[in-house]
Amino acid sequence: MDDKFDIQAYMTQGVERIVADSLKATLRDPRESAFMVKFAAASRKASKIRAEAEKAGEHIPPFLIASITSKCNLHCAGCYSRCNHATQDSEPVCQLTGDEWLAIFREADEIGISYILLAGGEPMLRRDIIEAAGKMQNIIFPIFTNGTYMDADYLQLFDRCRNLVPVMSIEGGKEETDIRRGAGVYDKLIANMDSFREKGLLFGVSVAVTTQNVKEVISDDFLDTLAARGCKLVVFVEFVPVTEESKELAPGEEERIILKDGIARLRKEYREMVFVSFPGDEKSSGGCIAAGRGFFHINSHGGAEPCPFSPYSDINVRDTSLRAALQSDLFRALQEGDLLEDNHDGGCVLYEKRKQVEKLLALKE
Repeated sequence: MDDKFDIQAYMTQGVERIVADSLKATLRDPRESAFMVKFAAASRKASKIRAEAEKAGEHIPPFLIASITSKCNLHCAGCYSRCNHATQDSEPVCQLTGDEWLAIFREADEIGISYILLAGGEPMLRRDIIEAAGKMQNIIFPIFTNGTYMDADYLQLFDRCRNLVPVMSIEGGKEETDIRRGAGVYDKLIANMDSFREKGLLFGVSVAVTTQNVKEVISDDFLDTLAARGCKLVVFVEFVPVTEESKELAPGEEERIILKDGIARLRKEYREMVFVSFPGDEKSSGGCIAAGRGFFHINSHGGAEPCPFSPYSDINVRDTSLRAALQSDLFRALQEGDLLEDNHDGGCVLYEKRKQVEKLLALKE
């Protein structure tokens, strides 16, 4: 690990900023504010646990991404997960059970992980797991969903369990969203937002930033639409091309500058909202924070992977603990080598350098 870059301090400060911003964003909602105050205390405790582990020579990241199912009902244009064969239409087999995921969540709490991003496939197909996550009040679970399975029962669950935060995928306006995700999806998302606002529920959106929508998704028209409906979190994710045909959608340097400047403006003008950018400031932070540096990924079958865009694994949490998975040969090799350095063209360094990751994995087998 680079001596000039303190990943623990970087990620701890990032968590503290998100918590502080979230507190500001929820001050007008007494129930949400009460939960965030409690979570802030839990987050400080988790940070101390990670700091103690760091002193002992063990790095624990504050973030985990959990793909709790490989099934999805949509066929979004350019979906990296389908192109990597990690998502399918049929009922998946041999995936982690609800009990196995609950055990993972409990260990994550014990070792100081504060955020677990639930993904898929479409995570809301696994209501049993989301209900289990709701019981883990020391951890915030952003649920990255296409929003098409939102119903009254889920709204009641989110009302009871304020640590569950739906983050719905949207591509900008109606035309941009429906072109990529399917006819009628935008209207469903807007209806969901209105239901959240009526019940006073915290929610966010996730935006795949492309060359075609970068100006739209940082515009006042788009943000005003979200703000008026009570959106408190916007996650910008640079589009990662997984086919030759989709390469033209990947943001280049010009688009990254537009996005960076736009987010800086939005953070000043929309103070009741939290803006997160991925990969965002990795260039100044010392490179990619995957492979356990800042986060790691558990796929639906239990494989511990550097990140969802880098679906390679040499260890499975069915056979070991989260703690041991973080010490896997693949993760160690990536952390100690130079593949995570930010000298690449695309939005994801490990996806762009996947051939090198594959060779690295072959050496470990």
